[in-house]
Amino acid sequence: MEKLVACVQKKPNALCRLICFLWAGGGTPQLAHWGRLFNDSIEVFCIRLPGRETRLGEPFPKDMTSLVNEITSVLLKELKEKPFAFFGHSLGMYTSFAVALHLKEKYGLEPVHLFVSAAHAPNVSYRIINIVKQNHKLATKSKNNILLYDIQGSFNTKFFFRIYGKADMNTPFSCDVTCFRGSDYKIYDVQCWQELTNGDVSFYELPGDHFYLLKPSNESFLIKHITTCIENASL
Repeated sequence: MEKLVACVQKKPNALCRLICFLWAGGGTPQLAHWGRLFNDSIEVFCIRLPGRETRLGEPFPKDMTSLVNEITSVLLKELKEKPFAFFGHSLGMYTSFAVALHLKEKYGLEPVHLFVSAAHAPNVSYRIINIVKQNHKLATKSKNNILLYDIQGSFNTKFFFRIYGKADMNTPFSCDVTCFRGSDYKIYDVQCWQELTNGDVSFYELPGDHFYLLKPSNESFLIKHITTCIENASL
């Protein structure tokens, strides 16, 4: 599990696990340190994808199915033993949604809360390719060649160019969904999340751009709000 998951502070007595899914080009240290910021009731797992960090020598996933299968097979025991929540930023949101959908359909498991950040709802009539273009522009401006390679590699699959017309769901989720975004980053049709769950959906706009969550003040807000939501969930 150490290959897939970064956990900087293990909390065996935690009531819930928060599984974090990174954006294109993101490294686990950017969110794994949240494990030290949450109280002892929440343990943080940050997903490390193939082709990154200690997995740099591994090929990028060929499709989302193989990636989802790896994540669920490795984490299934942990996901069964105690409640869990998902946090996904940008491209990480689509990965987290695909994993959540697979867990629901195959194992009858659901997160107690979905936290989605800086991403369009997966059932809007927009192509993920728009997000690819936006992230590629960010990478092009960067002088970090590894970051550029990593972002380009993230999109080297048919899945990330897949069109989400309607989410392939027979039954909506039952959990609450919280949507975060930076005030300078436009998100289309966030209300479409209401079609994907029978739970409550809430929206928060924080100062900043696509990477608003890296600002200390915004990070502090996220930690406090996520903690409140998880502690208020029916664990």
